[in-house]
Amino acid sequence: MEHRFEKEYGCLVIRMPRELDHHQAEILKEEADGLILKYPVRSLVFDFADTCFMDSSGIGVVIGRCKNVRFSGGYVKAVHLNQQIQRIFRLSGLQKIMEVEQEEE
Repeated sequence: MEHRFEKEYGCLVIRMPRELDHHQAEILKEEADGLILKYPVRSLVFDFADTCFMDSSGIGVVIGRCKNVRFSGGYVKAVHLNQQIQRIFRLSGLQKIMEVEQEEE
């Protein structure tokens, strides 16, 4: 799989795949939900360092995991967004429901 998970002290980091399409989104959703249920996740970080494409399925995955973690009082953040992913976040309104760490230029 392209995506990777890192868990440490209540923090789950999801390194998003290069292309987050319908197929990747379904796999990612199942694996992330399993980890969120199994471990006490207090903060969730989506790392988009390698991502160059994300469709509406990817947006749905991000929103759904955000709701799951926030429901239990957790914190969600997105990091390492390139210009294309920043644009998707802006157009979809994702930056309004989670913190987005901006890259220094």
